[in-house]
Amino acid sequence: MEKKRTAIIMGGGPAGLTAALELARRTDIHPIVLEASTQVGGISRTVNFKGNRIDIGGHRFFSKSDRVMDWWGELLPLAELTQADEALLEKRRQAGRNGEPLPESVSSPEDEVMLLRPRVSRILYRQQLFDYPISPNLQTLAKLGLWNSVKIILSFLKARFSQIKPENTLEEFFVNRFGRELYATFFEKYTEKVWGIPCEKIPAKWGAQRVKGLSLTEIFKHAIRSLWRSKELDAQKEGETSLINQFLYPKFGPGQLWEKAARLVTEHGGEVRMQHRVVGITTDQGQVQSVTVESVEKGREEISGELFFSTIPVNELIASLSPPPPKEVRDVAGGLVFRDFLTVGILLKGLTLRGGVNGDNLREKLPDNWIYVQEPDLMVGRFQVYNNWSPFMVRDPNTIWIGTEFFVNVGDELWTLPDEEMAALAIREMGQIGWVDPADVLDTTVIRVPKAYPAYFGTYDQFSEIRKTVDSFENLYLLGRNGLHRYNNMDHSMLTAMVAVDGIAAGRDPRGEIWSVNTETDYHEESGSEE
Repeated sequence: MEKKRTAIIMGGGPAGLTAALELARRTDIHPIVLEASTQVGGISRTVNFKGNRIDIGGHRFFSKSDRVMDWWGELLPLAELTQADEALLEKRRQAGRNGEPLPESVSSPEDEVMLLRPRVSRILYRQQLFDYPISPNLQTLAKLGLWNSVKIILSFLKARFSQIKPENTLEEFFVNRFGRELYATFFEKYTEKVWGIPCEKIPAKWGAQRVKGLSLTEIFKHAIRSLWRSKELDAQKEGETSLINQFLYPKFGPGQLWEKAARLVTEHGGEVRMQHRVVGITTDQGQVQSVTVESVEKGREEISGELFFSTIPVNELIASLSPPPPKEVRDVAGGLVFRDFLTVGILLKGLTLRGGVNGDNLREKLPDNWIYVQEPDLMVGRFQVYNNWSPFMVRDPNTIWIGTEFFVNVGDELWTLPDEEMAALAIREMGQIGWVDPADVLDTTVIRVPKAYPAYFGTYDQFSEIRKTVDSFENLYLLGRNGLHRYNNMDHSMLTAMVAVDGIAAGRDPRGEIWSVNTETDYHEESGSEE
């Protein structure tokens, strides 16, 4: 009897769990997921703070890939908010008003559903909220003022007739699509907060990856098409992802889906081993032979396999290889840059903007999922309103659960600031824009996320040296955002895993296909296509 092959999967985020579940369902390969932390989902996990849930980074469940949408829907089917849901929310709301103890929400099988949520995101600029993407309407022009509006229009027309070529930097990418005035007004400061360096020092590849076909021209076209186009999810696939009107969302946050995926992996015979950190990778004659892991229970151990999937940061992968690759490859890996992330969750009695906002009138007065902060005098880069992602993200529906997000580097001033001081800074900045009275703050928490965003600077222009090295191992497959060092969305990370398993199941080498995911605008995005 032929021995069953084992697949070692490094990392339990979206790409790793998708690969594991696809292997467990579709092949006779035994997947073992090695996750370093105590929670699956990676940056797509949901953090539960005293019954209040935090979505790290914010995750809209929408994809132009039918395959991904169907995969999500199979795990968590779409459902309306039921009468029982509404009754539970009202019961919790009344208990909160009466000062009664509120239990933490615990999801049960009947709660394993997706909700259809409206998508609202805006830009905070000069203490005013502007639609994002920018709406070409009279309200926007009135907020900008006549002179600024004229400058933006003239600047856009100039950009249309005088494109910057070659387009080398992110600044040139934005200017060519929006004009210099609109870029300076709504894009420049926020983008520099995200990456920590000026836009003229960031390669245009970031824009090509994240924004693709979005431009002021496309926004105008979308506004016109929206007058008669359906807002159903399927109809949204025809336009730019940044312009969608609604999306799916797990009832208890994105981590709910990945926790379900992990359970399904084990139900299909696979394994998900938590707190198992990969510290070494042994190779021989063009093959990965085994990985060395450190775990809380067993200490250091070696795990062998026939197939190896890596979603861990590629610089960590290269540093773990034994024997080590050439010095020039290690230098490129060591020079790759990541941007790190910090969230301060703030639980509030209410907000002070617009005459007062509370749990009852939140959707009316502040319907946003998130708000981009373009204010140059604030360190915060974005706010999330977790109540608006799902009402079940907050323990007491009378309270407002806000996430203030800061883009940082590990070891810098904000990263090392004690939690109490970091929370005080976030509250102070919310007060600076007139949103929060410190007396209304009920609780806070601070969450730090290293290596959240792979960057396209540093030694990234020499990344081909790393690819040549990893592709020399016939049984090693790099997947996902950090595995490929590519700023993918969640659906593209999942597609890298699906493509990998497709090839393995068919007996062909899928690595070229994996590297091609999301390198072109239309790759795997045709409605109805079979990936």
